Amino acid sequence: MSQKLESRERIVRSSARLFLSRSYNAVSVDELCAEAEVRKGSFYHFFSSKSDLAKAVIDLHTTALLDRLEQASGRSPAERLHGLADAVGAIQAGFENRFGRIVGCPFGNLASELATADEELREHLATAFARWEAEFAVLCRQAASDGALRQGVDPDRLAQALLAQAQGQILLAKVSVTSASEIRRALHELVDAHLREGY
Repeated sequence: MSQKLESRERIVRSSARLFLSRSYNAVSVDELCAEAEVRKGSFYHFFSSKSDLAKAVIDLHTTALLDRLEQASGRSPAERLHGLADAVGAIQAGFENRFGRIVGCPFGNLASELATADEELREHLATAFARWEAEFAVLCRQAASDGALRQGVDPDRLAQALLAQAQGQILLAKVSVTSASEIRRALHELVDAHLREGY
């Protein structure tokens, strides 16, 4: 990787950490540059603004999330739905281990700070959430085709419910200072509630 690309990568990754541990609005461009060990000129070489950087951070988290979801384990569609719960729980457990507590969802945190203040970032976040929901929907539809879902369960609505449950549980864990294991447990319970007996 070239030195320029390494500098950009450092800026994005260190900003992702600071946005999670402190928040987007609490961190200045000067602090972002200091954390990434780059000069301010380098920052503006890669990003026209802090908002532009936030889009790159969203993309970084989106790629990591989709990679993790694609690895959801299980032989059957029903097992892979439970694998999604494990994947989301594992991501949050990783944040919990790194920061010493639940720091929230990168997408949810930015959405709560910026969705009503920055239209371009809101659209970027909406696209990230849509991609997340689409990944859930693929497995929900596979489970429906396999006959694993209870009668009357709409797989697309289930995908939306899983996303909403994940976001809600992560937020509650953040403010209640509870463990990432509670997020995983709640998602497993939601999956179980929609599976037919025997699955």
